Amino acid sequence: MMLPEKIRVIELASVLAGPSVGMFLAELGAEVFKVENPIGGDVTRSWKLAGESAENQRPAYFCSVNWGKKSICLDLNLAESRRQLFDLLATADVLLTSFKPGDGVKFGLDWENLHNRFPTLVVGEISGYGPNDSRVGYDAIIQAEAGFTAMNGEPGRTYKMPVALVDVLAAHQLKSGLLLALWNRSRDGRGRLVHVSLIQAAIAALVNQGANYLVGNQLPQPMGNEHPNIVPYGRPFRCADGITLVLAVGTDKQFTALCNLLDLSSWATQSGFSTNAARVRNREEVYTQLDQAFGNRSSSELIAQLSELHIPFGSMNTLAEVADLPAAQALLVEGQQMKAWRSAVFQSGQALLSPPPLLGEHQHLLKAQIR
Repeated sequence: MMLPEKIRVIELASVLAGPSVGMFLAELGAEVFKVENPIGGDVTRSWKLAGESAENQRPAYFCSVNWGKKSICLDLNLAESRRQLFDLLATADVLLTSFKPGDGVKFGLDWENLHNRFPTLVVGEISGYGPNDSRVGYDAIIQAEAGFTAMNGEPGRTYKMPVALVDVLAAHQLKSGLLLALWNRSRDGRGRLVHVSLIQAAIAALVNQGANYLVGNQLPQPMGNEHPNIVPYGRPFRCADGITLVLAVGTDKQFTALCNLLDLSSWATQSGFSTNAARVRNREEVYTQLDQAFGNRSSSELIAQLSELHIPFGSMNTLAEVADLPAAQALLVEGQQMKAWRSAVFQSGQALLSPPPLLGEHQHLLKAQIR
């Protein structure tokens, strides 16, 4: 079976994880129809910053993951709307959903029914806790339940991540699964179900912290910017001119080079600091010395020297400074006085993206798009 010239995606998912998958596929050239409830549409159309007007249908949050799509409105509680949706699904390659378990059955959008009616359709589902748990899963809750919040912050004071990290992780899992499902469909002609839960996506992303518990039997604790296995790594250092730099020194060789640069060469050879294992045991003394050394140097001098010696470091940037980076500029898309960063960062001839749609902006295309 040959792949169609243009993949058609029907997006019933809302909020962040599912829609970010839809935008990713649009970036790869897919035609994405975002199906929204006619009353209000995707809930993120109402998630507005304090300064955004009540009439604005395209607030910043919504715009973050809805470029390149066409919006149509269908009330799936109505039989006629469900009929129109199934007519559209007959022309589709991928369906994205984020129903609570059981809700898909109510609309006839469960996998068994879909696969019987549309045997070549690839279905991507996102849920909070898997197909057998009907709880609603939101990112902040899953971050807490998957252990992220308990590890993030300072001792006695924990925080969630400032972005919806779990939604992003789940979306990446679903993207990979869908691309594999489409590849397999090109070989055997069969559709597939790809289900990703937020909780499992989060647990799968615990990586070294998970191993610290499973293998090392050490329960991770909130450590601020520090790393449980590496020193110095992640701690910010304020230079004499007020600029903050962050180190990520992963090898003893890099640490020796850093000490030579900071006139601490004799200190680097001492048994308490010469190896990473020793530095982990004596982290406070390491950081006391480095705080003082960085505080006596200008950032411009250190940046040049750290770069020359290939010692891993970076500046602590605000988002305004991030936006000026060449890497960010290369991802920028603009239209109708709106901006966004692409989600597909690999360079492979990504499609041009239209701005996020108004609610129901493409309703007139519904009949025409049914082949």
